[in-house]
Amino acid sequence: MKLAQRLLLQSLAIVAVMVIAVVLIIDNQLHNNITEQTTHDLAGEARLVALQWKPGANADSIADNAGAATGHRITLIDSTGHVIGDSDFDGPALQALENHSARPEVVSARATGMGSSRRMSPSTGEEQLYVAIKAPLGFARVSVTTKAVEQLFERARSGVLLAGGISFLLAAILAGLFAQSVSRPISDLRDVARSIAAGERKLHPALAAPGEVGDLADAIHRLAEQLEARLSALDVEQARLSALVETLNEGVMAISPQHEVVRINGMGRRLLSINARVPFGTDYLPREATLRNAIALALDGTETEPEEIMLGDRTLSLTAKPLANGGAVVALFDLTPIRRLEAVRRDFVANVSHELRTPLTIVGGFAETLQDPDIPPERRVEFARTIFSNTHRMQRIVDELLDLSRIESGHWQPRSQPVRVADIATEIFGRLGQTARDKGVTLDTRIDPDSAVIYADRTALEQIAFNLVENAIRHTASGGRISIETNRDGRFIAFSVRDTGSGIPAAHLPRIFERFYRADAGRSREAGGTGLGLAIVKHLVEAHGGTVGADSIEGRGTTIKVLFPDEQSTMES
Repeated sequence: MKLAQRLLLQSLAIVAVMVIAVVLIIDNQLHNNITEQTTHDLAGEARLVALQWKPGANADSIADNAGAATGHRITLIDSTGHVIGDSDFDGPALQALENHSARPEVVSARATGMGSSRRMSPSTGEEQLYVAIKAPLGFARVSVTTKAVEQLFERARSGVLLAGGISFLLAAILAGLFAQSVSRPISDLRDVARSIAAGERKLHPALAAPGEVGDLADAIHRLAEQLEARLSALDVEQARLSALVETLNEGVMAISPQHEVVRINGMGRRLLSINARVPFGTDYLPREATLRNAIALALDGTETEPEEIMLGDRTLSLTAKPLANGGAVVALFDLTPIRRLEAVRRDFVANVSHELRTPLTIVGGFAETLQDPDIPPERRVEFARTIFSNTHRMQRIVDELLDLSRIESGHWQPRSQPVRVADIATEIFGRLGQTARDKGVTLDTRIDPDSAVIYADRTALEQIAFNLVENAIRHTASGGRISIETNRDGRFIAFSVRDTGSGIPAAHLPRIFERFYRADAGRSREAGGTGLGLAIVKHLVEAHGGTVGADSIEGRGTTIKVLFPDEQSTMES
């Protein structure tokens, strides 16, 4: 039931009780007043009759005349109690009336001068109201039936009840208005409080009410403003915290005491391969024993030391800490790049050591042999030539390592300019022509007129072409062909070196641009390769904003394709 209805019913109940009480009180008072007033009026009539009753007058005539004038029964009683005159009885009937000296009203009149009583009349058989006055010759009594008195009382009571009904109706209307005036602002405040509790932070009570309701509205208004300010500050802080957590390179995961993941950042989702919306149970997490054990310990209040776990092909550092109010926080750091770099470093050290150990062993061995004075001069020349060749190989490895380091460190930046591919091809063929002829390999060019010029660093482009052509010569048998080709590829100009050599197995293609990686290590080393040429090509091309790729069929040849951004297309876009 609504407040307005409760207030209205309570008000109506109060008003009804008050109206009923007032009506009952007025009814009782009215009955007494009417009885008293009637008694008083009858006493006045009796006095008038007593004044008319004089010695020698006919008492019965006086009673008859007075009864006719007043409409009431008039009775004249002598001092002995005999009725000597009555407006309702004449002749024998009058003589037959009982002695009235014992009547209550007569007894009281004899004692005090006036008496009244209400009783059933034995002569008329009706209830009468008797009023007797002591007169000089006896007693003058006036009576009236109580029915007349009751009729007068009923008429008065009807007026009282009508007034009570009208008062109740007016009170009900006023109570309804009062209930509405009281309940409406309270209902408005209730709606505002519910809206604030439901998250409608912009809704404030706009209520001007008197008294305590107005004070309550003002308090709720201030409460809503403070709540809005605090929630706004909390939102800002939450946004900052979310942004901070999302920018971490670590995966962060918060777990509730109910074993539910209530928060996880993007890195954590990537590391754990989870797409479920929070909150979700820990059963969705990978079934890795160390991870599950660390979470269980943290939820029990035990902090775990950092541990390494393997999830798929990733190596993760795992730390779990309990929270003061229950729950736990799990941090995951991806160690895969570090471990990969460590592996690369180990491989690099091993490869460099391996590449340098062979020529150093050869140089050391032949140098030691040259110390023997009995070695013929022609053998000394041969040993010296071998020492020189291996020294040159070591020098080339060191130079290429220095070049690669310089490019990777960013200390070298290309100075791009328009370079004619034909000029580069002529330069490279001039430097490697003799080597190609010695192997019986043909060198040629297929330059597209629309891509005859490449916007690149000339020295870098020469080194790229030299390394690619030299590598192709190394793996192309006699009778083979090597060509430098260009063509337009969208917004790029493709610079390719194609050979008809031994080709590269498909399994090795993704790794040929790694340092010291060789598809056929033994044959490549015998041919004089260092294993760094393609790695240098890759870094030089990427420094220009380009890409490099390889396409090969084992036994049928290899094509290394380099894409350089086209300056003209870049300017037009």
